[in-house]
Amino acid sequence: MGFIHRTSKQTSKVKTLLGLALPRLAAARRPRLARRSISRSDVGQLLALGHLDRALHRAEQFIEEDNMLEAFDIIELYCNRLIEHAKQLDKPNECGEDIQEAAAGIMFAAGRCSDLPELMFARTILANKFGGDFTAMAKEGTGVVDPMLVWKLSGNKRNMEMKKKVVKEIAAENNVLLDFSEFQEG
Repeated sequence: MGFIHRTSKQTSKVKTLLGLALPRLAAARRPRLARRSISRSDVGQLLALGHLDRALHRAEQFIEEDNMLEAFDIIELYCNRLIEHAKQLDKPNECGEDIQEAAAGIMFAAGRCSDLPELMFARTILANKFGGDFTAMAKEGTGVVDPMLVWKLSGNKRNMEMKKKVVKEIAAENNVLLDFSEFQEG
């Protein structure tokens, strides 16, 4: 004798909001992909002209766009996971670690992804389901929030080592020899 597990209205609403966020994610990716591609091309051109300092500065834009695109991939994964396992949200205390991580990730990303307003509404519902302590940790990016997502959404794009790595990769692709020894960091 089985019974049908029905989801609450709030859970259905989260499922709908996350479903709406998926096409918006796809739309938000397009301009970021274009800006990343343009930034990469600009870095290559600046290196070819011998403007290492300007190429390093332009690498910041590339890193920022690349980080957001990778964050979007993680957010998409979380949206799909929560949609797929929405009925577990009706009993948040019994949710597995993967569902808690997905919920926390959505809650963290909501405040940092203005391109995805549905996440803010979903965060409110998830906060009601999971409680204040969980919500506070999720908003801060601690607890079960994936450190990679935290880093991608709030990472330091001005990190000189990261910029040098990106510039070196692009230089190698464009057969440009680099010499950082004369470069003055400032």
